Amino acid sequence: MRSERKLDHIRHALSHSESPIHYFDEVDIVHQSLGKLDWNQIDISIKLGELSASSPLFVNAMTGGGGEKTKEINGRLAKVARAAGISMAVGSQMAAIRNKEERETYEIVRKENPDGVVFANVGSEAGWKEAEIAIDMLEADALQIHLNTVQELVMPEGDRDFSNRLENIKEIILKAHIPVIVKEVGFGMSSETIKELKSLGCRYVDVGGKGGTNFSKVENERREDRMEGFNSWGIPTPISIMESRSMDYVIASGGIRSGVDGAKALILGAEAFGMAGPMLKTLIEGGESVLNRRIDHIHHELKSVMMVMGCKEIEELKGKPYVLHGETNNWAVQLRA
Repeated sequence: MRSERKLDHIRHALSHSESPIHYFDEVDIVHQSLGKLDWNQIDISIKLGELSASSPLFVNAMTGGGGEKTKEINGRLAKVARAAGISMAVGSQMAAIRNKEERETYEIVRKENPDGVVFANVGSEAGWKEAEIAIDMLEADALQIHLNTVQELVMPEGDRDFSNRLENIKEIILKAHIPVIVKEVGFGMSSETIKELKSLGCRYVDVGGKGGTNFSKVENERREDRMEGFNSWGIPTPISIMESRSMDYVIASGGIRSGVDGAKALILGAEAFGMAGPMLKTLIEGGESVLNRRIDHIHHELKSVMMVMGCKEIEELKGKPYVLHGETNNWAVQLRA
């Protein structure tokens, strides 16, 4: 059952150990010694095309469609997002599109956060009619279309026909009245992918790079004959950001753990950054108040980097000097060759 699979994803994602390589640890910001700002001058609000938000941080797509358990999680995350004043995306709504009984597991987000910025979410198998249902379900401010080819191929019962995906994406972008964000689920985006998405009319991407929740590992836990070779598949998030710079609006996700990681993503070329697994784990282990404190700390770290780098506004971080090393630098060097 789809609802049971959703709960499996949560269980496995929470139990997985961290990636052996933290790719943002391989990005060093070049320190600037001459502090010259007042803390109160620093503004972390952003304008992301048609979207405005009080912070570049948002709760990225996680869950829904798994009955009361996922309804409870989404409701609690929505309360935290409302209290913190940050945006929130829900997990794939395909379960609710196919089964109306699951809709309240997503609708709870708008109920708990009536005035917040909320992203709807569908798979690339969805056509415009399904996307419209997802948008209306949440009165959404933006729509994510997630790309999860590797996950589907490793998933025992996953899709095997992707022949209509590009047409679906193009149709949704053409007909939607809100921003459409094409999002990877953890395997990153290449410059070739970005070029093709731009040809479809796409202006927003969430690069969803390697380094965060590993959905190949999640699905392999559900297989008898594992496809272990895909557990190391993908493009690291910092590289995915760099590969996506020609896109109008780039969102970073995948392995971001802190405000410093988020600042690095913004320096590399992103306009915003999402966190999913760390948010969920903090909520489950510590509750809403602990998660709110973590978000406050992420914002404090982000503002601290801005102070050091002499940036009054988020957009001023983009292009500040940085150094790459380790595997991340190997990727950068060879892709430029």
